[in-house]
Amino acid sequence: MHSPHDGRRHGRSIRNGYRGATRGLALDLGSSCTRAWIPGLGIVTDAESTGDPEGGSGHGRPVRRGRIVDPESCGRILSRIAGTALGADWSETLIVLSHPVLAGPEHRAEVRELLAALGATSIIVLDSARAAAAYAGPQDGGPLLVVDIGAELTEVTLLVDGMVRDARQAETGLSDLGPDEQPTAVVRTGLDMIMEMWRQDRHGAVLGALRKGPLLAGGGALRPDVTNRIAVRLGVPVRLADDPATTVVRGAGLILGSALRKAGAAPALPGPVR
Repeated sequence: MHSPHDGRRHGRSIRNGYRGATRGLALDLGSSCTRAWIPGLGIVTDAESTGDPEGGSGHGRPVRRGRIVDPESCGRILSRIAGTALGADWSETLIVLSHPVLAGPEHRAEVRELLAALGATSIIVLDSARAAAAYAGPQDGGPLLVVDIGAELTEVTLLVDGMVRDARQAETGLSDLGPDEQPTAVVRTGLDMIMEMWRQDRHGAVLGALRKGPLLAGGGALRPDVTNRIAVRLGVPVRLADDPATTVVRGAGLILGSALRKAGAAPALPGPVR
C-alpha cells in the first residue's frame, strides 16, 4: 500500500502552454484498457490494450499496475487513437492524459515523452481523481473522497478545494479475483485505506467527505456487490456516475473542452460528454 507522504507536491497538473490549440483528445491510460474521449466521436476504447496480461512484451497489456511496462506497444496505441482523432497533422493540438494519483515522476515523464514523440503540440497531465471529480463530483469545492477500483489498482483520494490533500494506493483490483470469487478482499482494501486516512486526518475533511458520500469510479463501481458493501460498511450513500468505468476519461474530456475554450478554440463540447 502506498501513500503520498514523500515530500512531493500533489494536485498540480503538468502543463505545456496550450494557448493557440484548436483541437485535441482526452486519454485514460489504464491497466485494463486505454480509453479516449474524442470531440465529435465520444468514447473510443483501443482493442490492443486489452490483451492477455500474462503475455510477453508487445502481446500483453502495455500498462500493468498503473505503470508502463511496454513503451513500444503503448506508443502504438496512442498513435492509433490520435490518428483516429486528429489525422496525420498534430499541429495546434492539446492532449489531456490522466494518470494514477500516486504515479511517480518517471511514469508522468514517460507518457509526456511518448505523446511529444508522436507530435503533440500541448499536453496536460493530471491525476485520475481530479478527472473523475470534474465529471461526477459535486461542484461545491468542499472535501470529496474518490474511490477508484480498477483492474489492477485501488486508489482512495481526498480532494479539498479541487486539490489532492491525501491519497492511498494498493496494487490490487478486479483482475486479482477468481471467476466466481466475491470482491471481499478488494472492498476490504479500499475500506482499510479510507479508515487509515480518517485516523490521520487532523482537520475533519475526511469526515466531511464521508457525510456527502464518496464518489466511486472504475470498473469496480459497476458491480453492485462492491458498491453495496462499501455503502453498508461506511453507513453512507455512495455517488456513482452513469458509467463509472468511463468517469475518468469523461472528466478529462470536460477539462479538455474547458482548456480549448480558454485557448480561443471553437467549443469542443457542444453537449454532454457521451
